[in-house]
Amino acid sequence: MPLEMNRDVFITCAVTGSGSSQDRSPHVPRSPRQIAESAIAAARAGAAIVHCHVRDPDTGTPARDPKLYREVTERIRDADIDVVLNLTAGMGGDLVFGSPSSPLPLAEGTDMASAEERMTHIVDCLPEICTLDCGTMNFAEADYVMTNTPGMLRTMGAMMTGLGVKPEIEAFDTGHLWLAKQLVSEGVLASPALVQLCMGIPWGAPDDLNTFMAMVNNVPEDWNWSAFSIGRNEMPYVAAAVLAGGNVRVGLEDNLWLEKGKLATNEALVERAVTIVEAMGARVIGPDEVRERLALTKRAPR
Repeated sequence: MPLEMNRDVFITCAVTGSGSSQDRSPHVPRSPRQIAESAIAAARAGAAIVHCHVRDPDTGTPARDPKLYREVTERIRDADIDVVLNLTAGMGGDLVFGSPSSPLPLAEGTDMASAEERMTHIVDCLPEICTLDCGTMNFAEADYVMTNTPGMLRTMGAMMTGLGVKPEIEAFDTGHLWLAKQLVSEGVLASPALVQLCMGIPWGAPDDLNTFMAMVNNVPEDWNWSAFSIGRNEMPYVAAAVLAGGNVRVGLEDNLWLEKGKLATNEALVERAVTIVEAMGARVIGPDEVRERLALTKRAPR
């Protein structure tokens, strides 16, 4: 497949994530107010979409309390700048096993919820986009599994489609794209779909360019897609995604550093991404153009 650079690029800012980064940088937002303010600053810097998790306001640990999502949603929608809201639906699929010699019972940290419970905040807040992690995967932790069975994904995907919320398929490997195409063929998800290619997360697709192009080449031509990598390769992947025809994602969920020795903010990461995109001769588009491209309807909470 020949490269065809994207000339009209949208930027997603992944504001805080669900990793244990809250004590590694003072810029990682914890409370709903901090998350919303960081998202709004990212929008002012050029992000058309903000992708939001929530955290316990006191400890900073990942949470999935619908009240926290509601507050984040309302604060962002009450802001004086427009942005497309993308809430995660990836929480509630955590399995932590015991030692290899004694894997059961499951260990502390396990958080397995029903499809309906995982979607509670989506039903309540009605974001324009929410994520659908299209597969089960090992992460770096020895005995932790991110669990997303085909049955769970079919149920959650059908709920998203029924609500009119656009799923952002998070694909961590080529098999996840295979399953996503199956869900579209079954009518669980609508076409053209929206995909986020998640590169460099252990133990999914490594972020070498051969693997990246294998992922890109497995995305149907009429789908919309973005890509990112984590850590030091976040900014190189801004350029790689645009060059390969896609859109980009940056943010503190994926990387805490602006450069060696300098911690980043979401606003600064978006500003750096805008600089790279525009230096390549492309244009950064805003939320209205994103809504038109992705067939989104701006919505308010119920």
